[in-house]
Amino acid sequence: MGSLIDELQRREAAAREEAEELRGRIAQLAERLAGVEERLSRLVIARETVDEVLSEAGAEASPAAVPDGAAPSRSGHLSAVGVLAVPPWRAGLEVSALPEAYRDLVEVAEDAGRPLRAVQIAAAAGLSTDKAKVEGLRAKLKRLVERGWLVEEAGPGLFALPARADTGEVAKTG
Repeated sequence: MGSLIDELQRREAAAREEAEELRGRIAQLAERLAGVEERLSRLVIARETVDEVLSEAGAEASPAAVPDGAAPSRSGHLSAVGVLAVPPWRAGLEVSALPEAYRDLVEVAEDAGRPLRAVQIAAAAGLSTDKAKVEGLRAKLKRLVERGWLVEEAGPGLFALPARADTGEVAKTG
């Protein structure tokens, strides 16, 4: 009977040792998580501050006079560095009015004939499917949605050409 008790004590000691090791790992992970959450919080605050500053700068200038993404410089003149104008879609406006990078995305959506995710559009356009690159692409797709060139249908993150109510057709890439 002694050997059974010894075996149970050995197993109990092994389980205690494993539990202690796991508690240590949990403490390490909790410390890492706290650091990452703090960094995330700072990034969210920074992004919100930038959004707020850009919104205020955009409200001060006339929307018709300010190209997409341009902000007035200290001298009051518009800075066009890094500006990529995406005009709002309107009847009769061809895809050729878009900058090439955006035009390619609309053409991929048209060729697909069905809603696609950003990573699928990246692959179809021959772009990198690296997560960071796809996030940048998603921002462009969202801009195209905001301007009426694309829609997010069948749920968020699925991009497609809209059915045009005024023509009964989808936008043409002419």
